[in-house]
Amino acid sequence: QVQLVESGGGLVQAGGSLRLSCAASGRTFSRYSMGWFRQAPGKEREFVASGGITRYADSVKGRFTISRDNANNTAYLQMNTLKPAETAVYYCAARTNLYGSSVASEYDLWGQGTQVTVSS
Repeated sequence: QVQLVESGGGLVQAGGSLRLSCAASGRTFSRYSMGWFRQAPGKEREFVASGGITRYADSVKGRFTISRDNANNTAYLQMNTLKPAETAVYYCAARTNLYGSSVASEYDLWGQGTQVTVSS
């Protein structure tokens, strides 16, 4: 069973960049497709990006990039030109289906989340 641990969150000014990492334990990381979601206070969890068949939320297209390094069992989310409204807890998720998904309920495993705060 793969376990996921996010890192890389923090405080950044509007227009800045962060790269989130999602380290996976276990030896079957390559069998999973990965996704990133976020949840702001008082709001529902929302889709950000997924791999397999690469997808992005419209709001992040052109600014965020999802990638992975199977040799190091790590997935990444590069976030550029961040906006204050993107302040949220960011979660990575893994799905046994290799095509990815924008639907949170279709993922099998979740990390604990990492806080991203974008100041204005």
